[in-house]
Amino acid sequence: MSGVDETAYGFLRNNALSLVFGGLFLATLGGQAVSGVAQVNAEQRAEGLEPMALLDYVTSSSFMVDVMENWQSEYLQFFLYVFATAWLVQKGSSESKEPGQEGTESDREQQVGRHATEGSPAWVRAGGWRTTIFSRSLGLVMGGLFLLTWSASAVTGWVAYNSDQLGQRQDAVTFAGYLGEADFWNRSFQNWQSEMLAVGSMAIFAVYLRQRGSPESKPVGAPHADTGATG
Repeated sequence: MSGVDETAYGFLRNNALSLVFGGLFLATLGGQAVSGVAQVNAEQRAEGLEPMALLDYVTSSSFMVDVMENWQSEYLQFFLYVFATAWLVQKGSSESKEPGQEGTESDREQQVGRHATEGSPAWVRAGGWRTTIFSRSLGLVMGGLFLLTWSASAVTGWVAYNSDQLGQRQDAVTFAGYLGEADFWNRSFQNWQSEMLAVGSMAIFAVYLRQRGSPESKPVGAPHADTGATG
């Protein structure tokens, strides 16, 4: 029994970061759903209409467009950051490579080709197109998730927009027409701008500020000019 307990403890300890944030994600998504339906029902009652059930709300376009807008902005942030940090530097930031080390680096530094080790992932040791794809897999997945969530945001936003149009006795618009509406771009830009601000702020704050023990920060005593060092 103790062996099982130790195995479970080891799994929880080794995966604590993803498990905690996965739990926080589910909790906050649930909070968004509960508070969102409460707001909608307050508006429904004020207009003398029947309240909406929670299940109806979480499957509605109004809820889904809010969720998708936030998801796509987050994946856009990471997609851009993954690629930008390969080529751009910020001297003194733990979020940056050292100035002069811009680019994709050598095969030796990246442990690919003849420099792969026994512990390297299988696609790295395979060589050819598989190594080429794997060497860019993080950016490709983040970019793909951004496109998927952006598309979902566009579709759910279109449905929600047309629902409002019909409620106001106005004509619905086509999907292509919605992509040209200010409503769509306002929803997109208000999420994107906050992500760009957060990333830029983190890059420069990491030059002058510290968080002891965090790999996102330099060691507390590291000079401000040290770049790429983590605590």
